[in-house]
Amino acid sequence: MSESTAPLAYKRVLLKLTGESFCRDRKGGISMTEITRLSEEIRNIVESGVELAIVCGGGNILRGKQFSDGSEAIKPATAHYMGMLATVINGLALQDALEHIGVPTRLQSAISMDSVAEPFIRRRCVRHLEKGRVVILAGGTGSPYVTTDTAAALRAREIEADIVMKATRVDGVYSDDPEKNPHAIRYDRISFQDVIAQRLQVMDAQAFHHCMEHDIPILIFDFQKAGNIINAARGVQVGTLVNSNAAS
Repeated sequence: MSESTAPLAYKRVLLKLTGESFCRDRKGGISMTEITRLSEEIRNIVESGVELAIVCGGGNILRGKQFSDGSEAIKPATAHYMGMLATVINGLALQDALEHIGVPTRLQSAISMDSVAEPFIRRRCVRHLEKGRVVILAGGTGSPYVTTDTAAALRAREIEADIVMKATRVDGVYSDDPEKNPHAIRYDRISFQDVIAQRLQVMDAQAFHHCMEHDIPILIFDFQKAGNIINAARGVQVGTLVNSNAAS
């Protein structure tokens, strides 16, 4: 069976997009060229029948943790709120790009801003998904000191997603930083316990704990390779699958 005709492995997916997904070559800001390309990939996965929720990062605009040491005039909590607002900006851009190519969407924010987004309400979010709409979840959890990785894990639990797919600029989980160690080993599969024990910095530790406790697998993969998102939803081997039993 070809990759293009493989059946879906997951019905409801929580896709975590890093802020880097919205810019070009880590230059920051927003590149509509990148967002348009990403939108085409998302349309493919939606047309295949996947119920898709997306959690946006905001690091292409601002990372709250850059002020977290308290040495700046901006207080750490304020900086985290600024970072949450950055995710809403990304969500608005992605929403328009998706709707421009005919993908129905809803933008929900954990921070109240009724003029541009719905509030996040779990039952409403699930209903949108059941109707085939992409739900873009912005604003993190609405609380400071919580990463968007952890927000993705929490939202996945709330909407009962089958998997968290984290789209990054690396092609999986390595035993060490592959840019610094050419002998680093890339894993096809690895357990939550091993990721935590080895302190592999591919996702926030709290996010791993939430998914491990509720047996929600996490897939780390390179979003830049065309077709990876839809192939991941079909269970085709891309990136690294992190689950309770690395052998399964």
